Amino acid sequence: MASVDITWHAPAASLINNLTNVVSARGVYGYIYNTSATPDSQYGIYNWCNMPHVRKDIYTPAPSNYELAYVELIHRHHKRTPYASNAFPVESYPWTCTDQGLFYFGRSFVPQAPDSAETYWKGYASPINPFVPSGFLGDCQFPQITAEGLDDSHEHGADLYAVSYRVTNNQITSQVAGMLVNGMYAPTSPVPLAVQNSNVDSLEPSYSCSFSSNTFNAIKSRSNPTWASHLSAASPLYKTLDDISGVSPTDDGWHIWLDHYYDNLSARQCHSKPLPCKLVDGKNSTTACVTQELADEVYRFGHWGYSRLYRDEPSSLAASAASMGVWFAELASHLRAVKDGKATDTVKWRHNIAHDGSMSRVLSVLQIDEMVWPGMGSEVVFELYNKKTSTPTSTAAATPTASKLKCNRNNCFRQMFASSASASAFCPTFTTAAVAQPSATVPGWLNNCKGDVKAVSSACSCVVTATATATAAPTAVPTGAGESESGYYARVLFGGRVLRSSNPSLGVMDMLPVETLLGYIDGLVGVDGKLVKGKCSS
Repeated sequence: MASVDITWHAPAASLINNLTNVVSARGVYGYIYNTSATPDSQYGIYNWCNMPHVRKDIYTPAPSNYELAYVELIHRHHKRTPYASNAFPVESYPWTCTDQGLFYFGRSFVPQAPDSAETYWKGYASPINPFVPSGFLGDCQFPQITAEGLDDSHEHGADLYAVSYRVTNNQITSQVAGMLVNGMYAPTSPVPLAVQNSNVDSLEPSYSCSFSSNTFNAIKSRSNPTWASHLSAASPLYKTLDDISGVSPTDDGWHIWLDHYYDNLSARQCHSKPLPCKLVDGKNSTTACVTQELADEVYRFGHWGYSRLYRDEPSSLAASAASMGVWFAELASHLRAVKDGKATDTVKWRHNIAHDGSMSRVLSVLQIDEMVWPGMGSEVVFELYNKKTSTPTSTAAATPTASKLKCNRNNCFRQMFASSASASAFCPTFTTAAVAQPSATVPGWLNNCKGDVKAVSSACSCVVTATATATAAPTAVPTGAGESESGYYARVLFGGRVLRSSNPSLGVMDMLPVETLLGYIDGLVGVDGKLVKGKCSS
């Protein structure tokens, strides 16, 4: 294998990372901030409230001579209330969450143990308690995945399928997981969510890494001339926002970047809440309000900040590789085990629910060519393919129902996919029998199919591949650079599309020899992450 370049390469120059444009432009590059619903004709454009992800109408199947062997997916949680630290000192209206419940209870796995009641948190304010919290009043947690965010989570799940789930210690990722898993295959039994110790979690990431923290803080510092110039350019905007919000101009958390204002305003707009006005004697001012133009400027500065922090600064790669290095080492170990035929489990898909900080570091390590602030539900997918040595020609004979019934990826299909071994044994005979005898019996393990013979036949046609009866055809040439020594290739998707990296060894990450991706990760963090602790303490 040729040597792999693991050095930093600058992202493409764009409107996003051009500070002059950030200050002078109008709007936010056609991005969406006020609804989760992206029109089908526009699906794929940036939507902060509900980012585009893999779904069947935009997904490009791999060439027929590539067989999908493994998938690992990481995505940000869906939309939520703002963090308490991002609320104004006094908010002009409350935020209520009476349209949902956050369920927290323990349940014994011991046989014959008593069952647990399904208890949930219901926020309330005591009329006796003299201490009034700052920020939004109401019964929500800050943060908390909202009812609309739960709907988006379910829809995200319905567009995908997975078998192994992992979350961070932050409760909002588990709130998303519940709806997402149900959207995927409507399980009839409890589903475990893998979670690491909160002090060393590699997904959030929360393990101690002083090198990464110090490097990011140096980038995001007034002593950094480029960062200081963006703060200077934003000073008129800050002055206007501070006057409306009541945030102190000396509060450095709010004034080292636009992160706090961005989260506050975008959370309102994603949930169809009005942009805020200044409170005068406890009432909304009619003249001093955050306009859409002001909000758009906040969003433009936000994207500039994330591009600068995670891509434009040369030191960003090392900082991201150190702080997200353990997760990348875990990913590499999964890919390597499948490639080498040494996987110790049958997991074909791992699904990680994380945060914008996680997603930004993943995109930083992959050196995405155009960096944006990863919005709600933003997703990166790693697909591992095995290139077949021969491909069936068009004379291959498919099962009878595969050509007659539309492949419907509903809960019947998802349950069958979850039991692929049983499906492989059951489907070939059932599909033939079902065509001739519509009253065929549906097995009990397919309870999500509700006895519908046509639904079972349709699901079988999706799960069981056609039977080849012809000679082999020449294989396709992978679009990635070079041939794989093992016959395995990786494809990486962001927003449902193939990711383009500025790094010449990665390039357009479409059927990249997996050895190249593994060499890149190993070069940055070491095999099994052996370099990470040393890098973090350097």
